[in-house]
Amino acid sequence: MTDKKKVNVGTEAVWAGEKEYLVHGATQVPVVLSVAYNYDDMDEWYDVAIGKKKGHIYGRNTNPTVQAFEDKVKQLEGAEAATSFSTGMAAISNTLSTFLLPGDRIVSIKDTYGGTNKIFTEFLPRQQVEVTLCETGDHEQIEKEVNKGCKILYLESPTNPTVKITDLKKMAEVGKRAGAIVIVDNTFGTPINQNPLALGADLVIHSATKFLGGHADALGGVVCGPEDYVEQIYHFREINGATMDPMAAYLTLRGMKTLHLRVREQSFNAMQLAKFLQQQDIVEEVFYPGLTTHPNHDIAKEQMKDFGGMLSFSVKGGVDTVRELLPKLQYAHRAANLGAVETTVGPARTTSHVECTPEERAAMGIPEGLIRVSCGIEYIDDILEDFAQAFAHIENSLEIS
Repeated sequence: MTDKKKVNVGTEAVWAGEKEYLVHGATQVPVVLSVAYNYDDMDEWYDVAIGKKKGHIYGRNTNPTVQAFEDKVKQLEGAEAATSFSTGMAAISNTLSTFLLPGDRIVSIKDTYGGTNKIFTEFLPRQQVEVTLCETGDHEQIEKEVNKGCKILYLESPTNPTVKITDLKKMAEVGKRAGAIVIVDNTFGTPINQNPLALGADLVIHSATKFLGGHADALGGVVCGPEDYVEQIYHFREINGATMDPMAAYLTLRGMKTLHLRVREQSFNAMQLAKFLQQQDIVEEVFYPGLTTHPNHDIAKEQMKDFGGMLSFSVKGGVDTVRELLPKLQYAHRAANLGAVETTVGPARTTSHVECTPEERAAMGIPEGLIRVSCGIEYIDDILEDFAQAFAHIENSLEIS
């Protein structure tokens, strides 16, 4: 599509990266389950094996179905290259391991996803990598720490689960001036609502399990960016083996065809639910970047096309209220996932930050009474009525001052 007029991202979500892989007149990318690929010409086999010629030799390295998925994400993010992984955490851990060596330093924020935070606080220090975690949204502190020198500046915006916002363009400029590799987890943003590479980031990461797939039936991760960086990450992944499964790639490809429709509806639903929650007496605070009360609403408005399908809110009464409220919801899964077509709810203590202690969650500004909501594509009036009836159920059953 390089010589054609640039099309809308919705059209790209349907068509990008697929035509090359359609065979026998099929309109859908096939699931190629073969582990190995036959070559009668030994020289051609060798050229493919060393990367001199395009092709596939072994499933741990590459696969046609998986490559179609990578090509689609690559085009949606406006990247030169992409490589995929078995899970989102594999994408994060492999990317960090590709570039970090003992003695290196990484700067990040306190509010990253719980698994990512564990890498920063537990695993990287074991490898003699210095980690500095800054207050999320404190751009002056981040800049100060980056200017001290670091190999990587790692950001997540919006964050999981408190949907805090970082000025990606400003921080990318800071990182590049300091010679750091700027990496952004864009799982909550999605390629529909936010493109970190266009804002100056070097690499963008997604947990494909979430919004990209959108149906909670396939695990995966992906990283996009310049070809030289992605080739290094791919080499680390092909040797260490965190390969994406072809069936997962197929399911995610299929899900991505409706990505723009799903994200548009989820973003709308999240905004309406956030406004509704602000009016509830039992709700202490609502966290959603689309609200003008969000401390970095203006930054989110500048760097995002819409504000996404994720929000969270804290309730009076803490964990006791959470225990009582969530089971009353009729149209929401109580599960540790997000980004699917169904609404999903859960506290951080059993979802995003289950690996952390209550003290660690508190240090990250995550109250035990926080509820994360991943809005689905249900009719918004039904979502609002469901939350209303759940709140009505618990008003008389709990004594909350």
